[in-house]
Parts: sequence; structure tokens; C-alpha cells
Amino acid sequence: MDAKVTSSVPPAEGAGMAEIVTGVHAHSQEHLGSLNVPAATAVKKETGDLEEIMPQRSGEQSSKGARKKAGKINVTPQTPTFPLLSNNVPTSPVMNLKHSQFDGEDEEPATARGFQRSASPPLILQRNQGAVYEKIGEEGICKMHKFSLYETASRYYLVGGDITDRKYRILKIERNADVEELSVTEDDIVYTKKEMNQLLNAVDDGNKASGGLKLKCSTWGLLGFIRFTGAYYMLLITKRSQVAMIGGHYIYQIDGTDLVPLTAPSSSRFRLDRDAEEARFVGILHNLDLSRSFYFSYSYDITRTLQYTIIREQGGFKPNQSGIPEHRFNSMFVWNHHLLDPALKALRNTYDWCLPIVHGFVDQAKVSIYGRTVYLTIIARRSRFFAGARFLKRGANDLGYVANDVETEQIVSEMLTTSFHAPGSELFANPNYTSYVQHRGSIPLYWTQDNTGVTPKPDIELNLVDPFYSAAALHFDDLFERYGAPIYVLNLVKSRERTPRESILLKEYTNAIKYLNQFLPEGKKVRYKAWDMSRASKSRDQDVIGTLESIAEDVMTTTGFFRNGGFQSNEDMKLQCGVARTNCIDCLDRTNAAQFVIGKRALGYQLHALGIIDTTSIEYDTDAVNLFTHMYHDHGDTIAIQYGGSHLVNTMETYRKINQWSSHSRDMVESFKRYYNNSFLDRQRQEAYNLFLGNYTFVHGQPLLWDLATDYYLHHADPRAWSGKQRKSYVQWYSPEYLTQRTVSKDVQPFRSFMGKSLGFFDDYWIEYYRPLALSSLQKIFSYRMNSTLQYIPFKSTQEGKYDLSPFRIRASQEHEMPEKVRQRKEVSIADPQQGRLESRSVESSQVISPTKPTQLPSWLHSQLNEPSPSYTSILKPREPGQESLEGKDSNEKPLKDKSAMTQWTLNQFVFNSLNPSVTDNEAYEYQRYISHPQTLALVTTAELPPNPDMNFLLYVKSNSPDVVNNMHSTEDEIADYAEFLDVADDALTVLETDTPKKRYKAYRQWLKGKSLFKQQRIDP
Repeated sequence: MDAKVTSSVPPAEGAGMAEIVTGVHAHSQEHLGSLNVPAATAVKKETGDLEEIMPQRSGEQSSKGARKKAGKINVTPQTPTFPLLSNNVPTSPVMNLKHSQFDGEDEEPATARGFQRSASPPLILQRNQGAVYEKIGEEGICKMHKFSLYETASRYYLVGGDITDRKYRILKIERNADVEELSVTEDDIVYTKKEMNQLLNAVDDGNKASGGLKLKCSTWGLLGFIRFTGAYYMLLITKRSQVAMIGGHYIYQIDGTDLVPLTAPSSSRFRLDRDAEEARFVGILHNLDLSRSFYFSYSYDITRTLQYTIIREQGGFKPNQSGIPEHRFNSMFVWNHHLLDPALKALRNTYDWCLPIVHGFVDQAKVSIYGRTVYLTIIARRSRFFAGARFLKRGANDLGYVANDVETEQIVSEMLTTSFHAPGSELFANPNYTSYVQHRGSIPLYWTQDNTGVTPKPDIELNLVDPFYSAAALHFDDLFERYGAPIYVLNLVKSRERTPRESILLKEYTNAIKYLNQFLPEGKKVRYKAWDMSRASKSRDQDVIGTLESIAEDVMTTTGFFRNGGFQSNEDMKLQCGVARTNCIDCLDRTNAAQFVIGKRALGYQLHALGIIDTTSIEYDTDAVNLFTHMYHDHGDTIAIQYGGSHLVNTMETYRKINQWSSHSRDMVESFKRYYNNSFLDRQRQEAYNLFLGNYTFVHGQPLLWDLATDYYLHHADPRAWSGKQRKSYVQWYSPEYLTQRTVSKDVQPFRSFMGKSLGFFDDYWIEYYRPLALSSLQKIFSYRMNSTLQYIPFKSTQEGKYDLSPFRIRASQEHEMPEKVRQRKEVSIADPQQGRLESRSVESSQVISPTKPTQLPSWLHSQLNEPSPSYTSILKPREPGQESLEGKDSNEKPLKDKSAMTQWTLNQFVFNSLNPSVTDNEAYEYQRYISHPQTLALVTTAELPPNPDMNFLLYVKSNSPDVVNNMHSTEDEIADYAEFLDVADDALTVLETDTPKKRYKAYRQWLKGKSLFKQQRIDP
């Protein structure tokens, strides 16, 4: 099977031509060679069993197939051409900030394509007697990226292929509704496309009597197997989309799944129709939408942090290691762990067929700095332990797992090279990768909130007062194991309330930290910071962002961050020791704002470590921070929807006091959504969580899931199991080995025993990212389609050459251009009373104004703002000469540009003029005329004119002449209508069909047609 392939390798954005040329020559022999494997062994047509099709393994010895060396690829340097800047409107944080879509699709379609079978050959092909098959593990990594599910009357056949469509494997799954055990047969042999085609044709020939072999569906992966009351089901990924790329490895979001029963075609329909319990379990599972915020990767461990992954990979290549670390996924974040249990028991290479998935959030964007490209990646992992909805899962369970436990990692990498490997012989030592990890979770105490009532804020109840704080001890010991020491705890709950709610937990949580700290050694104690963020945000004399910035700086100096490095490179590896744990009462709004500020501070340190900026801080209102803000806004919205049922109620704009007036209506809507979901939909979601995560399993004779009064015992340990275990010490509640300083050993030189191996033996990023055998275009490559700071550049400014392209320059509000139509609709002019006739300034209005009727301030507010204040006696303290005015600016200052400052100035000016009222002469005359008018009216009505009549009174009397009164008469129709109106039936509330033509029921007729009973009028803002 010789083929000549001309490879057009799309480079990563920011990658140099030297890397591409070196990579192509280094991998040409491995990736562009031809695979020469003999045909499959002859099979019997009488049977369709896979055991007879597979070759006998007895006496065989594994050896590599013969390969032909590929010729060198000549790459001719070309003059680089740069694309023109396009006028892309900056993305709004309210919108769904996913990657921009082009007319084209991804490099691979969202739906997998099935294995292309050819017609069955007329003759049975015999395999060479001395040849053997290639087996897994002989050529290093062989990942399967797409699968095809075939079915016969009694079996399923799952065919998996690699990304190059050159290597295939097969899995046989029995379809038997009566057998409660999962029967799966795995084949270790790696087939070529031709051999796999012959194998499937043989199966088809052996099952001709029962309908043959048919393609069931094409899939991107297998999530596992699940069983309710009868036979097993297998869950398949049918649609996916790319969301991130790390080290040349793609991360995908699940967009579609399919639940396939492992039963015969006739029995599956019969069972669902007759078994109501089975159908209800399937319906509950479908309440969990797996197409929202579930992610997977074929070759990157997204359940672990980048720091853990790099250290594990480097440690696997020491002389006493095998070179390929085994799969050690973090089970805390593997949400299909329950579905993988049957596969782990039935398969030898489970993770070659099944994919672990995480639930949370993944987003990636790039920052362009004068040709240098930096990728910002945010990965949020939600724990599967004690998972559930907002009011149904609070605090911690007796195993130390807390509700709403989310690990957030931000990876900042400069894309000089794509992979994790440093130039030279060092693997997984690229110094251009950095990461920082944060943690959020509910307060680790035994507390609940009862939401059975109608109040949106139920009372908080401490269910158990533990003097030894066992749940908190287990929780912090788990944090020490995952992140090391020290732990920085930022507690943002309220400290003062009229009715104590959050303050109850504040006191108890503070006591828990004090108790646990007294047993920890010096330097390893939990650092505790309690701050009432809600009260500070409502106070005018406190700077919320400034306080969070100082806390973030303290956090960064305490924990540090991770930067990759090698033993032979000039950059040493830096490790993050410890983590910042942030919480409020829900761990949503306040927590996300605090984590954003800490992440922004960490972003400055990461960019400084990469040599991008010369300081460790970056300012707000820059393109880089605005992009990072939008990513964290999406991150917070996604976490809030998963736990609370709605988007964030308070965003960064709220705490920065930007557009507060316009955000009030949005906050009210989101609060109502959260209340509705918590009251009516959370229990359905909780049942789906319990079923999918395996917290509940069906047992004959036990209560069904929907009959349980509470799921408390599904998330807590069995008390009978604790009696047989040794109780942990109340004094030494921690594990001392977790408190040791985390370092990287430098006493041995790694990779020495693996120098003869090719890079493909350790990492298959080359074929996954560069796709050497695929034809693509730049618009379909993910690296060119993700969000970027280039979207914030106004096109007109770049044409004039006046715009600074740096993403770290503070942008004034006037620099962002706005179309003229939008400008006319969303702006008003407010005159400055201290400036005289200065140019009017534009302030973005908080409401959308109709273009046909521009917004005008009321006359009384115009008089307050436009009229100069005369000399009067003020109730405020008079200003001294040279003292600043109440607006906070002198008359010689430039007009204010900040919208928040303009809003504050307008409010202060209004309050100042209200406390010091003044009226003009015209207003005084009008008011005097108004109050004296009743004194001029006659007390007795007579036909004679008074001696000195008022002219207005005379005009009014003459307008009502006797002729006008005499001409006033009613027509016969009006009299008939009036008589009909006075005729009231006995049952006046009943509307008959004969009454519909009457005028009085005109509105009722319109209502029957779908119109409103009330007249629709536009309300002026």
C-alpha cells in the first residue's frame, strides 16, 4: 500500500519556519511512511464470531512491519504576507463569548464519518504464514480519534481508527437483554484499513442469514456503560467542537450524545414499552444535558493541572521508568466515573476506548503583542463529589467534600513553539508554559438551607456543631494533598446583618480555622482573610477593587505560580505551592469577582515571567484585561448556571461601579431566574446528577430514586462503615507528607535510556495538531479562529496610523468607535454649569432611546443644571477660595471623560442644587399668579357681570352662548344606544353570542382575536 503524499503543514500561529522544517524532517520517516501489513487470516463464512476472525496469538512474536523510508520534503521560503486588519466589533460580555464562527467548519466536521467499507472480495484472502500483526504499544502512542459502530442481530462491533486513517482496532460487544453482566471482547491487534475492511466483510458474510452487518452510527468516542433495571446501555459522543488547544493537543466540547441499549432490536422496543420504571430512569438521565459544559481530550489529561501533568511526564522518563506513564486521571473530576466502572472490569485497555469527561468550563483566547502570540486558557473543573443544585447541596458532607467545588486553572503560554517540548533532547521542558490554579467551594461546615417556602433567601441552619470540625479537617487535608501548603482562605460572607444569616457561618468558620491552625507547624498554617465584600461594595468610602488588588498581591507572594523548565535549559522550573481558596455564601457572584482580580494579578506575573511585560501588573481598560474580563465573565456565568440555575447577578461592572443604572434590570431578571430554577427545577436536576454519577443504583426491593424523601444518605458515608475504621486523630488531623515543600529533583539526567526513540513514541501532538495527511485551510484551523485582542482595534484609527496596537495600553472610552446610528440612539448631551459654553459632552445613556423622539431632560432639571446659581445663603458649608467644588473638579479642568465620573457629577450637582433652591423672576411671577388665582374667583354665581370683570372670565362666558346650548341635541341612534346601555339583563356577567356585535364588547372581540385589552402606549423614559 504505497502512496505518495504531498503534505501541506499549517504552522501554529507564532511558530517559526525553522520549527516547521525541523519537525517535518524529524517526523517524516514516522508519519509519511507507508504501512505494509499482510492481509487478514482466512475465516469461515459459516460463523460471524470475532474469535474466529482474529488470528491466533499462540506462538506469535510481536515485530514491526516493514516500512519504506519517505523522501525529504523541500520547503521553499516564501515572502510572508500579512492579512489586513478587519473591523471586528468587540465582543460584549453579555453575549456568548465562544469562538467566532466562519463560513467554513472545523478541520473535522462536528459529526464523525463512518469507516468506508468496500465490497466483499470474491476470494478469501490468505495471510502469509510467517507474518504477524502489529500490536498496541509497539510503536508508542496509538490514539483512536473516531469510531464506527456496526451491528448484527446479536452483536455490536466498534471500529476505532487513528487520526491518519491508517491504524484500526475493533471491539466486540454482545447484545443480550437477559444477561446482566457486560460482555465485551477486546482485540489487541492493530489493523490496516485494508485488513479492517476484509475483517468487516467476513463478519458481514457470516451473518447474511440474520441481516448481515450494518452501520449503526459514527461516533467520536465512548463514554462508558450504564445499567438501570435491566440490560446495559452504552453512551456515545455523536457531535463535538474544538474549544482549546494546549501543547498541540485539542480539547473538545460535547455537543451531542446517543444512548444505545445493548439489547436485540426486538427486545429493546418491547422492554421500554412494558417496563415503566426503565423508561422513567432513561427519562431522568436525559434531564442531564451532556451537550452543555462537558469536555474531553484524546491525548491531554484535562482532569489534572498542567503542573501535575508536566512533573508526571518528566518523571516517567527516568532510567527506571517505562517512558509512557499510565493513565492516572483524577477521579474527583471524571464525571463519567460511574459509566467507566463496567468498562474497567471488562477491558484491558479501557482508556483506549473510553474517554473521561470533565464538567465545568473551558475557553481560550489569544493576545497579540506586535507579532508575538500569547494564548490565555481557562479550565474550570467541577468536582463530582457532593455535586448538586444550589439549595440542595450546601456545606460539606462527612467525607470532607464540599458543595460547588470548582478548580480553576489559567494557562498562559507564548506560542513560539506549539508542543510541551524544549528545543533539543529535553521532552516536556518548554519554558513558555505557565499556569496558576485557584479553588472555590462552599464553607466546609454542616449547614443547610430549606427552600420549601417562598422566600428567595431561606434561613441558614447549622445542622451539627462539631467541636473538632472533622469535615473541615478532612477538606483541608485534601487541599494539602492536591495543592500543597500554605492554603490562603478568602472568606467573603457578610459580617453584619439585621437578621443573622451569613454572619452565623462567619463566626463558626473563623472558629474552625483557629482550631485547626493550632496543630499545624509554623509556616504551614492556613492563612485566613475575612472581608465583607457585599457591605464594602455598597459603601462610598471603600474601594472594592483596590482591596481585592492588595489581597491578590498577598496571595501571589504566598502561593507563587507554575512555570515549566528543564534540566538543560537556562530556565528552572517554578512550582506553585499552595492555593487560594475563595468562598462567599453561594461561591458565585462575589467569589467570581475576587477570583478574577486574583487571576488578573497572576496574569501579570505570568506575562512578566514570559518576558512580555517589564512589570508584574497590568491595568484595567486595556485590551488584554478586557479580553480576560470577558473570559472570566463567561466562566462565572457557566459556573452559576450549573449550580444556581442563572447567570451571574453581580458582575465586575457592578463592583467597579460601571453602568450601575443599566445593570439593575438585568440583575433583577437574573435573580428571578435563579429563584425560579431553585424552586421548581433543581430537584429534577439533582435526580439526574444522582443517577449519572452513580450516587443511586437500582437494587431490587429498595426504594426507587423518585420515591426517596431525601438524598442525604446518597452523599454521606454509611455510619456502620465508620465503626470498623480507626478514627483519625483530632490533634494530628493532617497528613505530614502533604506539607513538605514541593521541589523538582535534579540529581539524575532524564531521557538517557530513551535517546533512540522518536518523538512519536512519547507524544503524538504532531499528527493531532499539524494533520500532515489532511487538506485544510486557515479559516478552518482553530488557532486562527479563536477570540483575540485584535478584535478591539478600531479600523479607522489604524488607517490613520494614530492607534497604539499594544494590548496593554489603557483605552479611553472615546477611542472605541461606534456607528453613527447607534451614536444617535444612545447618547445625550449634558451641559456643565461650571463651564459656561463649552462643547457638549457625550455620555452613554443607560436606556435605549427611540430615534424618532430624542431624550430630553425635564424642565425642572434643565433649570437646575443650566441656570447659574445666584448668590444665596446655603445650608451647606461654604467653600473656601481655591477649594474644590462639590463635583470634584475646578472650572479650568478638562471635561470629564469617564462615564461613571459623569454620572456621579450629575448626581452631586442635582443634590447640591436641591439643597440650595433658586428660582428665576419668570418662575416667581408664575407662582405668584397661581397662588392668587383662587382669591379672584366670585363666591356667588349670578347672570349679571361683576363691576370689574376679569377679561379671561368674560371670554369664557361669551364662548358659551345660548345658541350653542340650544344646538346641543342627541340623535335617535345615540338615544337607542343609551337605552340599550341602561337595559341590564338578569345575568349581566354572561356574554352571549348575540351580544358580540354590541359596542360595549368591542374590546372583548379584540381580546378573542389575541389582542390586548388595554391600549398599548409607549412610556417615555
